[in-house]
Amino acid sequence: MDVSILTPRRPISHVRNLMTASRIHRYGPPGVIDLDVVERPHPAEGEVLVRVKAAGVSLLDAWIRAGRISPSAPLPLTLGSELAGVVAAVGPGVANFTPGDAVFGVSNPGFTGACAEYAVASTAMIAKQPGRLDFIDAASIPVVAVSAWQALFDHADLAAGQSVLIRGAASNIGAFAVQLAARAGLRVIATADDGDTAYVRGLGASVVINARSPRFEEAARDVDAVVDLVGGGAGRRSFSLLKRGGVLVSTVSAPDQEEAARYGVRALFFVAEVTTARLARIAAMIDAGELSTHIGAVLALAGVRVAHEMMEGARPHPRGKIVLRIGT
Repeated sequence: MDVSILTPRRPISHVRNLMTASRIHRYGPPGVIDLDVVERPHPAEGEVLVRVKAAGVSLLDAWIRAGRISPSAPLPLTLGSELAGVVAAVGPGVANFTPGDAVFGVSNPGFTGACAEYAVASTAMIAKQPGRLDFIDAASIPVVAVSAWQALFDHADLAAGQSVLIRGAASNIGAFAVQLAARAGLRVIATADDGDTAYVRGLGASVVINARSPRFEEAARDVDAVVDLVGGGAGRRSFSLLKRGGVLVSTVSAPDQEEAARYGVRALFFVAEVTTARLARIAAMIDAGELSTHIGAVLALAGVRVAHEMMEGARPHPRGKIVLRIGT
C-alpha cells in the first residue's frame, strides 16, 4: 500500500455536521498531511459555505504546509485555497450568492481551508463558475489565472504592441500568462523546455527559447517586461533584457532591488489578490472560448500527499494543474 494514500484519523461519520478535511498539525514535508474528521465550518457575515467538488493544489499550499508562509489560521489547519463547488449555505448579509450556485475561487485571504468536503469562502474571493467548465477545470483556475493577469496588467501595466518575456511559460501560471498576453496584442517571448515548445507556441507565443540554453538572453533584448515564474540565476540575468524603465515581475521570489536599480528598471514580487471582479473577467473569457485550461493530474482527496509530492517534483506528473476531486 502506498503510504501517501491516506485514510481519515477517525471513521467517517454520517452525522450531518462532520466532514473530512486535509489538515496539518505541524509544518514540514508532505508526510505531515493527515485526513481528519472535523466539524463543518459555518459561514459568517460576507461568507458562504461551499460543498467542495474539487480543489486545486498550488505552490502556496506547499509553502504554507512547509512553514515558508505564516498562515493566518492557527495549527492544526486545513490546507488548500483554490476550490470549485456548490453553495450549501450563506452567511448573514449575503445577497449575491444563493444555495445551489456553482462557484469557483479562493477560500480566504489566508489561502487555507479549501481542501475539505466543505469550506467557508469569502464572497469577495469567489465568482459564478464558467458555464463551459466542469468543477475539475474550474478549480484549476483561480490563483494561477489571477496571478497571470496581475503580473501582466496590474503590475507590469502592459498594453498592445509592447513585448514581454515569460520565463517558465509551460507552467500553470505561464500558460495563462501566454494566452492573456497574446490576446492583449503583446509580443510574447517565452522560455520552455524543448518538449514544451509546441505547446507554448500553441498558446500564442511568438518566440520560444530553450530554457536550458546558457545564453537565452541572446534571443531576447529590450523587452518591456519580464514575468519570472522560475527564479534562480537566470532570473537575475533577466534584468539585462529589459528596456530602461522596464519591469521584472516575479511570483516565486523577491528580486534583487540593487541589481534592478543598476539597470534602471523596476522589480517586484507579489502573491495573487483573488477578487470576484478578476474571476468574473476570466470566467467571461473562458466562456467566450478565449482561454483554455490544462489539467495534469486528478487525484482523490486521499491522495493529497501524492499531490504535494508531485508539486515539489518528488513524483512525476504530466504537464498541467494538479486537482483533487473531492465531491461527487
